[in-house]
Amino acid sequence: MDGANHSVVAEFVFLGLTNSWEIQLLLFVFSSTFYMASMMGNSLIMLTVISDSHLHSPMYFLLANLSFIDLAVSSVVSPKMIYDIFRKRKVISFGGCIAQIFFLHAIGGVEMVLLTAMAFDRYVAICKPLHYLTIMSRKMCILLLVAAWIIGLTHSVIQLFFVIKLPFCGPNVLDSFYCDFPRFIKLACTDTYRLEFMVTANSGFISLGSFFTLIVSYIFILISIRKLSSSASSKALSTLSTHVMVVILFFGPCIFVYIWPHPTSHLDKFFAVFDAIFTPFLNSVIYTFRNKEMKVAMRKICHQFIILSRIS
Repeated sequence: MDGANHSVVAEFVFLGLTNSWEIQLLLFVFSSTFYMASMMGNSLIMLTVISDSHLHSPMYFLLANLSFIDLAVSSVVSPKMIYDIFRKRKVISFGGCIAQIFFLHAIGGVEMVLLTAMAFDRYVAICKPLHYLTIMSRKMCILLLVAAWIIGLTHSVIQLFFVIKLPFCGPNVLDSFYCDFPRFIKLACTDTYRLEFMVTANSGFISLGSFFTLIVSYIFILISIRKLSSSASSKALSTLSTHVMVVILFFGPCIFVYIWPHPTSHLDKFFAVFDAIFTPFLNSVIYTFRNKEMKVAMRKICHQFIILSRIS
């Protein structure tokens, strides 16, 4: 390779999820339903946090940004997947495939850092409550958000820099319903062993490392909770369990896709669908139904909308 991309492949063909019409119909109904529910749920969380002054705190600032990320990550893959379900020939342009990979990893990197920031926020709130507002100031929250975007974009650009130079001269069939590094790299007309290892190290081991770092931090917080009163301890445990569930939902599929040595097509596709459609929906449900302040604020927002609709 001389640094230039000599690709002759103009588009890639997806094999999709299944050839069974009945399963395709079921997938279409469920995917469309959960995607719309995810869009509405996360949009409502963002609107509620922005509108309600009682929720203008560091925890809800980070939560609103997580909802925005969930909106973005589901929109990168889901609309194209839903559109392609009944199509016999599922294709995506070379540029579209590259763009999908870029945004998928950039947004994933941002969410990874954002979840770590939320864990730090809970640590400060539970272990250093008297210094919480001083440490988690507005400036600190903005710095954490900026750092998340810088790290996410850098992570994606570095990987894409090496992949975009690969030559694609023939095979263009992806046994998937979206573009991602592992299957994309295998179609290149050159030896990609080192590049595959780099992608695994960059995405897989970073995901695994971040996941265990978060779990260790939650264990440390649990130890600290034992010193609190029973009421404060139960409230902290409820909040903490919410965060742990979201972390597991996010990192579980990532670790499987990038670390598992012999991935199978069916499991890969199952985790991909789960990560793209169900996880953003479940995140909004978990943070809504396990948080009394959010439920009260959402009822107020919905009540205001009902009144405005009747007036108009």
